[in-house]
Amino acid sequence: QVQLVESGGGLAQAGGSLRLSCAAPGPISSINIMGWYRQAAGKQRELVATIGREGIENYVDSVKGRFTISRDNAKNTVYLQMNSLKPEDTAVYYCNVNARTMWSPFSNFWGQGTQVTVSS
Repeated sequence: QVQLVESGGGLAQAGGSLRLSCAAPGPISSINIMGWYRQAAGKQRELVATIGREGIENYVDSVKGRFTISRDNAKNTVYLQMNSLKPEDTAVYYCNVNARTMWSPFSNFWGQGTQVTVSS
């Protein structure tokens, strides 16, 4: 089982910045797509950004130009740099990793979630 470890959430003012990290330690032999999702109170979980193994990025329109996803393949870690934060970015952010372990084929694994709160 892959246990993803998220960090970096917290409270920020509108216009501020936060950086999320998600590490995937454990018996991983290969990672495909890494991504971030978020779920605001009373809403469905939505995709925020993904990044492929070769670095191809994809963003939801609402964060384009403000958020940047990146990954360090040597550390099995994905990051989300969030700039120009808005109150509507307030949500629990979850990382998602499509990975293969030594004992299982490619599967999706989720982080525990980290709260991001943006005050106006």
